[in-house]
Amino acid sequence: MRLTWAVTALAVFLIGGATESGRAQVRDTSPRVQRRVHTYSIVARDPETGEMGVAVQSHWFSVGSLVTWGEAGVGVVATQSLIDVSYGPLGLALMKAGRSAPQALAALKVADPHPEIRQVAMIDASGNVAAHTGEKCIPDAGHIAGENFSVQANLMLNRKVWPAMAEAYRNTQGDLADRMLAALEAAQSVGGDIRGQQSAAILIVKGESTGQPWADTVMELRIEDHPAPVQELKRLVRVHRAYQHMNRGDLAIEQGNVEAALREYSAAEALFPGNVEMKFWHAVSLVNAGRVEDSLPLFKQIFTADRNWAILLPRLPKVDLLDADAETLERILAATQ
Repeated sequence: MRLTWAVTALAVFLIGGATESGRAQVRDTSPRVQRRVHTYSIVARDPETGEMGVAVQSHWFSVGSLVTWGEAGVGVVATQSLIDVSYGPLGLALMKAGRSAPQALAALKVADPHPEIRQVAMIDASGNVAAHTGEKCIPDAGHIAGENFSVQANLMLNRKVWPAMAEAYRNTQGDLADRMLAALEAAQSVGGDIRGQQSAAILIVKGESTGQPWADTVMELRIEDHPAPVQELKRLVRVHRAYQHMNRGDLAIEQGNVEAALREYSAAEALFPGNVEMKFWHAVSLVNAGRVEDSLPLFKQIFTADRNWAILLPRLPKVDLLDADAETLERILAATQ
């Protein structure tokens, strides 16, 4: 990001207005690197939780590293087409400084020497939505801005793509991730990117900031290069949810709540049934709950899949992660041979 671009955009913000007629006085004419990230995407906010998200797919490598931007308590941005990545961080900076999404986008467009080749969408923490499709975005291109969401697409096979995304988002039940994924799937189902598929990403942040960035990001997943990136992204969202249950199970163990841990580990296994490690910690929690007999079938599956878990098990009592004496350990290992 060039300094002149940032200074110009922020100057527009400080002036207090951003209009097309003012562009000649504040436009930054310095060249900026452009990348051909033609794509379809959605920005959205869940009014019940306040969570905000971006989801995207493109026939371009690592689309998530360029298009998706978000900050808890501030907003989210999707910047695409002949992309200027600066719209992401600068859009967030302007919204964080107090501008609404429409005001932030207007300021960035005024400062941009080539807004006609950009496609951008933003939503702020209050639910204000802004979207722009430049007149020189490669057809078919367009957007629909609705209540708490915007869908946008360019270089599409046909003009059905963004209406299909909007309809899917409005009509899908579930949480924010479910609804955004439905929008991506709908885009692909009616033709999608004229060039095909390659990468996809999803980013969800909290509606309010805790001041801890590691806790404020609800979900951030990227498919960098894959023949069916939206479907692979959907699979990883399910895996992510399984590990969220695992994390809550681990926290319950720390707090001494074994029954809560068992519930969380069971939920994780239901989402990711082939994962041996999830079964292992479930079995360990059963032992800690005094249910050794119930743990034996699980341990048998685990040790059959990989005997390294049998090597690990006797190490756990030493670090207070397994409430089992030597006799109990021998019983488990013997019963699962």
